[in-house]
Amino acid sequence: DKEANVLDRTDKKILAILQHDAGLSAAQIGDEIGLSQTACWRRMQRLEQEGYIRKRVVLVDPEKLGLGTLVLASVKLTAHGRANLETFIEAIKSLPNVLECFVLMGDQDFFLKVAVRDVYEYERFFFQELSAIDGVGEIKSSMALSKIKYETAYPIP
Repeated sequence: DKEANVLDRTDKKILAILQHDAGLSAAQIGDEIGLSQTACWRRMQRLEQEGYIRKRVVLVDPEKLGLGTLVLASVKLTAHGRANLETFIEAIKSLPNVLECFVLMGDQDFFLKVAVRDVYEYERFFFQELSAIDGVGEIKSSMALSKIKYETAYPIP
């Protein structure tokens, strides 16, 4: 029996396929890689149980939703704000326009990806929500003009 958390070539193929189309059935994936539907389904279940597959989602078009403006913002907390990191983190988690938030090393503390309708909506978000969080000292914002690369699939080594 295979050790837990060890991926073989077949597991890697399944992960690569699912990253590009999570809607495929076990039968469809099995046909593509030469496995029966049952064997493929079992592997997919194991990959989910072991945490390789966190969840299956649909990628929506932000333009169609009216959220075609992407703002990248770096946030630096005040010295007082550092004592309340959890407050900042919980506040950010509650803001639906913040798609991603990363903790940074260096002179900035956090990096945010924020989806908004336009620059005016970001201005409202900036003043009424982001800068209103206790401990926020400095915010540097940049608006993305266009996407050169957008990838959700991780390379499978």
